Amino acid sequence: MNIKILNLAVIFLTCTLFYTPVSAAKPPARVIAGWVEKIQLENHPHHIKAKLDTGAKTSSIYARDIEAFKKDGQRWVRFTLHLTDSEGKTFEHLIEKPRSRKANIKNHDGDHDQRYVVDLNICFNGNYYTTEFTLADRSEFIYGILLGRRFLKLTALVDANKTFLTTPACKIDTALPQ
Repeated sequence: MNIKILNLAVIFLTCTLFYTPVSAAKPPARVIAGWVEKIQLENHPHHIKAKLDTGAKTSSIYARDIEAFKKDGQRWVRFTLHLTDSEGKTFEHLIEKPRSRKANIKNHDGDHDQRYVVDLNICFNGNYYTTEFTLADRSEFIYGILLGRRFLKLTALVDANKTFLTTPACKIDTALPQ
């Protein structure tokens, strides 16, 4: 009798350990990425080089003409993205987004800046992600987009010896729901 109960317990535990509900959507596995990768902003045809920076907590994007305003009682921000695509062509794009928050960012000189933070959708390695970006003047930096730890912890392991290990484009059917 005890052997029968033990066998049933083993079968039950084996089944429950290997059972994964069909409805449980698994996020894409983390990939190995180089310290520079090409990404794509949702609804934009440009492939943009982005620096993957494990030293930065929040991602950052090069924005100019940043203007806070209220829309339907909510805090919004209007800004112009100023980015260079992977072929070296510069483009600007005016965007209005709800403001997520303000962030205190420590500069290289030790001072702190307050920056607006917005959620943007990007395509990284063939998948769309929504992540926070601080809006910053990145004119003195090589890369207009920096992807920080908040984004990287769920998506990529960074190989500091490599670049361009991922694919920058997403299929239309993988777009985020509107």
